Amino acid sequence: MSLQIYNTLRRRKEEFCPAKKSRMGIYVCGPTVYDEPHIGHARSAYIFDVIVKYLRFRFKEKKVIFVRNVTDIDDKIIDRARQEPGSEELKEKAKLIAEKYLASYHEDMNALGLEKPDIEPKATETIRDMIVFIKTLMKKKYAYESSGNVYFSVRKFKEYGSLSGQSLESMLEGARVAVGKEKRDPLDFALWKISKSDEPYWESPWGKGRPGWHIECSVMSTKYLKRDFLIHGGGLDLIFPHHENEIAQTVCAGKKSADYWIHNGLLTIDGQKMSKSLGNFVSIKDILKRYHPEVLKLFFLSGHYRSPIDFTYEKMEEAKKARERFYILFDRIDRAGAGDVKGCRKQKTEDRTGEIEEFKRKFEEAMDDDFNTPLALGCLYEIVSITNKIADENPQRELLRYSRVIVLNLGGIFGLFKDKKEFKKRKDVEGRVLEAIKERKIARKRGDYKTADRIRQGLLKEGILLEDTKEGTAWRRKV
Repeated sequence: MSLQIYNTLRRRKEEFCPAKKSRMGIYVCGPTVYDEPHIGHARSAYIFDVIVKYLRFRFKEKKVIFVRNVTDIDDKIIDRARQEPGSEELKEKAKLIAEKYLASYHEDMNALGLEKPDIEPKATETIRDMIVFIKTLMKKKYAYESSGNVYFSVRKFKEYGSLSGQSLESMLEGARVAVGKEKRDPLDFALWKISKSDEPYWESPWGKGRPGWHIECSVMSTKYLKRDFLIHGGGLDLIFPHHENEIAQTVCAGKKSADYWIHNGLLTIDGQKMSKSLGNFVSIKDILKRYHPEVLKLFFLSGHYRSPIDFTYEKMEEAKKARERFYILFDRIDRAGAGDVKGCRKQKTEDRTGEIEEFKRKFEEAMDDDFNTPLALGCLYEIVSITNKIADENPQRELLRYSRVIVLNLGGIFGLFKDKKEFKKRKDVEGRVLEAIKERKIARKRGDYKTADRIRQGLLKEGILLEDTKEGTAWRRKV
């Protein structure tokens, strides 16, 4: 089966055809760094982390280049800087705000275990490139200067509206800015904006100013990916006007635009849009104080990336229990002496291996169908169930090892089960726990159930769960 991707540009699933390219470029709109990252940012970043990982898994012979930009100059950053106390100039405050929240974003992405993009350009580092790009648009008569501002002439690009599916008439009805001395048409948008007296600015042929928001992504995507630019990603809220404007600028400048446009659905909190004014703002740092990053990932995986997803703590508790299923299985495999994944061999004679292979194939089919993570995750749960049956009926170490390898490899595409500390925890406390189990067994034999219960409760406080089975007492860490 070929990889099918829903392409927003044509509003249908299309076969992903990297052709004979040895390099595949994906560009994703990154953060505007003016506040603490929230779980909506986490979802978008995680979705494209998974997509990049799957592309690398699926096309091992090709190099996937992942570019994610940083908007470090913007109206929101300047507004936030105005609120900051201190005697520094506004330009310096804006710079400090951007640096502070970019550091916070990096810290949160690292805590989530997301891979860094191959290239992470900042808007302020590509100002000169933007000026050159704008000059090209002006030379081609797609842009014009007015009172120090430069605007793009929307009506000159006949395909404008192809991404969002909107007509110029409908856009005109929603346009907030009337035609004045500066703009020739209310639909035109800014490529370069003249800076106010106290605002950050850069020198340009049109005076002191700063770039518009849309131009930076056209410049950075084409600069770093060139002809390898295949996929452009971002949230649904960016389709119009941001991505619509990007396509117009890029094509009119004679550059290559993306072949596939991928947009993720947005996140709500208990059915409402996240907002500090509503008191339902959930930062990434807040959620990671309460849950392991894998719990948040499993919650995200439960919904298709194009669909909206509603965050509730009830759903997070469900995801937490789902995570426990995997680690209970890993513990069980360890107890069977099959925890070492090195050197395992596939046993084709085993019927259960055939079942595992079947769900591995279905996992890949699900991911090939527009990155259907809920279905792919269901395949991982099926492999867990099959492996538990293997452990119940015929616990062959080689077979358990093989199952573990499959779960770890496929789970790795989702950024799961990569935390070596999780697997090391058991070995760190194993001797002491086994000694406590031995003492508890002696206490129970002599009828001292009070001592036996005290030992169990003491271990429970340390996050160690005991399970009495017909084979004896087993233990696992609470996850």
